[in-house]
Amino acid sequence: MASQPSSETTAPTVVKIVVAGGFAVGKTTFIGSISDIDPLNTEAAMTEHSVGVDDAGGVTDRKTHTTVAMDFGRIALPGSLWLYLFGTPGQDRFLFMWDDLVRGAIGAVVLVDTERLDQCFPAIDYFEGRGIPFVVAVNCFDGVAHHKLEDVREALGISEGIPIMYTDARERTATKQALISVVQLAMERIKS
Repeated sequence: MASQPSSETTAPTVVKIVVAGGFAVGKTTFIGSISDIDPLNTEAAMTEHSVGVDDAGGVTDRKTHTTVAMDFGRIALPGSLWLYLFGTPGQDRFLFMWDDLVRGAIGAVVLVDTERLDQCFPAIDYFEGRGIPFVVAVNCFDGVAHHKLEDVREALGISEGIPIMYTDARERTATKQALISVVQLAMERIKS
């Protein structure tokens, strides 16, 4: 009896990371800058119907579409390890979806716009309340950091144990560093 070629393939090990933060902070851009695949975006055009419903945070001049369900991207790493990236919608009215999006995640990146700090508090409160490891990544729009990280930490009221860094959601190298920090934090939590 002749041996058949093996049709078995090893399934990849999948790790889930969530990218969260306020409206128009750069979550879709963050995922798009590093994903190996064309990201899945569930964006809809912003219309006058959102006025009074969504807090656009004064950025409607540069934002014409918004995520209404999630963003999804994937990074294939050596050793058959895949990072799945799930981006949350930024509006408060979609918070009910977060439990489903976060289920199974090893950690999260909370993107912050220092011009609109109040918009990231729901994400920080969410992950702190559920004991999910997260890092804070201050998105430097136009490549400029307007505040020192220590000042941002104090304004957000986050502990020294939560990593905080500058990032640029448009730059693959910067988003990669934020994701490495999440994985390292999650591994530290597992070890302790």
